[in-house]
Amino acid sequence: MKSFTRYFKIVTNNNCPLYEKGDLLTLTEKSLTCPENKAACLILVREMTKLLFSLLDAGSAEPEVKGELFSCSGCSGFIKFMLVPEADLETNPSEAVAPALDEKGKALLGSISDFPLIKAIPQNDLVQVINRLHKERVYSGATLIRKGQNSMFLYIILTGNMVVSDSSLVIATLGPGEICGEMSYLGGDTAGADVRAITDAEVLSFAGDDLSTLLDRIPSLQLFMAQVLAKRLGNANTVRFNTFDACMSGWLREMPPAELFQIFHMNQKTGVLTLDFPEGMAKVSFREGCVINAQYGEKVNQEAIFDMLGEKDGRYAFTTGLSPDEMRSAEIGDFMMLLMEGIKRVDETGE
Repeated sequence: MKSFTRYFKIVTNNNCPLYEKGDLLTLTEKSLTCPENKAACLILVREMTKLLFSLLDAGSAEPEVKGELFSCSGCSGFIKFMLVPEADLETNPSEAVAPALDEKGKALLGSISDFPLIKAIPQNDLVQVINRLHKERVYSGATLIRKGQNSMFLYIILTGNMVVSDSSLVIATLGPGEICGEMSYLGGDTAGADVRAITDAEVLSFAGDDLSTLLDRIPSLQLFMAQVLAKRLGNANTVRFNTFDACMSGWLREMPPAELFQIFHMNQKTGVLTLDFPEGMAKVSFREGCVINAQYGEKVNQEAIFDMLGEKDGRYAFTTGLSPDEMRSAEIGDFMMLLMEGIKRVDETGE
């Protein structure tokens, strides 16, 4: 039996949750192949199975379906697709993304193809991403992202340089190919720092909702964003710690207990953190970043830590060094498990 293979291109997308206009579907006598990293829709599989039987019934003659539109029966949206002759495809049909881009889109893709974020996106999804990028010009001195406000976009720096700062504290300098805005959007919170242009710059904005859709189905992009977040958090914590290391004091509204504990842990500090809460004083002793004892009112050790994590106001101060007895004390528990349990309790109580 002669091998049966037909290619169909999606030409209309009406709110389909899985596929995009320009995606390629490959139908054989044994299977339906959907675009890379996109799940098979059961409704579409049923429709394509019916189409397969009709095409096979046509025998060896080429069916008269060229130019005819087919559609799925739809769920929350639907698509329409048409037969594409193999001769009209690229050498590798699964990589046929260029025809869906206009000349401007092709030029943009060529200029950013080496950017880390773009490399993390599969070829079959690049058309969708490129078509949804919007170029913006940011003049030197202008603020792109403001601390305390929600960021609804992920930004890719195309040209120029940006500085990430918290008041007078410079956290990072970003250049072409780097991204910003992900800390606020992915964290589901307001921006924790300003992002300002230090030269005339151009950025590409990508809507946060579109980013969420991609993250839901592209593991490589999920891994990339997780690595970026981890690196950014580590760098920001290190910079902040080095800055207040000299004075070792400040306000909890600017650096809440959870962040303080993480910074002392990550930098393996040894000493006593004193916290002056409205309800009274608290102390936490660290030995090379590990918590060895804690007290807040009548609570000690783990329960004291859990209560501290719920506090938002007050001041903190840190003094280096521990007594010989404290240096020999055991940890009160695994730091990350302690922190996660404390945050969970705070969330459950709504404090």
